[in-house]
Amino acid sequence: MSFKKLHPTIKEALNNKDFEAPLPFQKEILPKIKGGANVYGIAPKGAGKTTALIISVVHRLKGMAFEDSPRVLILVKDKQAALSLQQEFQTFIRHTDLRTYCAYEEHDIDKQREEIYYGVDILIVTPKRLNKLYFLNSVHLGQLQIFAMEDSEFLIRNNYHSDVLRVTESLQKCQFLVFAETLFSQIERLKDTFMYNSQMIKIE
Repeated sequence: MSFKKLHPTIKEALNNKDFEAPLPFQKEILPKIKGGANVYGIAPKGAGKTTALIISVVHRLKGMAFEDSPRVLILVKDKQAALSLQQEFQTFIRHTDLRTYCAYEEHDIDKQREEIYYGVDILIVTPKRLNKLYFLNSVHLGQLQIFAMEDSEFLIRNNYHSDVLRVTESLQKCQFLVFAETLFSQIERLKDTFMYNSQMIKIE
């Protein structure tokens, strides 16, 4: 998949970053994601995992906001990772009306509930905070199109695995994406739950 086949907003952002062609990992994974498959993206740092995720999300949402419920949910390990990913997204969506929001433990949950209520397209959230928001009925996932985990090695720590499964059990027509540097056994076992029929894109 070449960058020429992407949404114009994405192509403009890539041009501004002097990205002329996809990296090998991106060339393999972008068509799989675009085709709607559940995908494992396993590659070392610098392979372009985060950019592949952002490109896929913005392309799927066509660069346009829609109603109030999140259509993309991205799990990250902590506050710093959430804010960093949101900043990366801004590079690609600054000329769109897409809305990103970060939710994490270090912020007042009532304030987060209120801000999410007013509308978000891309929700970037830590596992514990997602679990709490979800069971307080503060985030509606009925419109969700993509559920992704960035740097998903965090699953092997702090019992996050159960937090993730509680939410994914309720999701219906949704695409699942798991990105990591290494395919740990805890990540691979997700094939038994929501990553069934998944495809694996792995480079060393």
